[in-house]
Amino acid sequence: MKYDNLKLENQLCFPLYAASKETVRRYRPHLDELGLTYTQYIAMMVLWESEEVSAKALGERLYLDSGTLTPLLKSLEGKGYVTRARSKEDERVLLVALTPAGRALQEKAKDIPAKVAGCLPLSREEATELYQLLYKIMQR
Repeated sequence: MKYDNLKLENQLCFPLYAASKETVRRYRPHLDELGLTYTQYIAMMVLWESEEVSAKALGERLYLDSGTLTPLLKSLEGKGYVTRARSKEDERVLLVALTPAGRALQEKAKDIPAKVAGCLPLSREEATELYQLLYKIMQR
């Protein structure tokens, strides 16, 4: 047919979108216990790795623009998990640092990945393959 390329079932973007929504939905009950949104959770994951990072680098790592990142960081700061301060070396750079409360939250969150992975209908090999394919898309 002339418009087969416009059928929903012929779109790669739709299952990616729907699977993403479903995956985030599976995180919600676990994150609700911590009082975090999914986006706040992934920001905390970066900070648990790095302790301190520039807001720009955090946004790039998470594929978030400043309009999304700024309120997210304000919220995390309000919860006492991060601090935001200008770099002493370059005032144009906003640094985001983990607080002791933010570090303590890591212990409470440590089992979430396994809990969510257990809800997804993928074998370890399928999950690894999907992970590699998704990162291939993201890196282009």
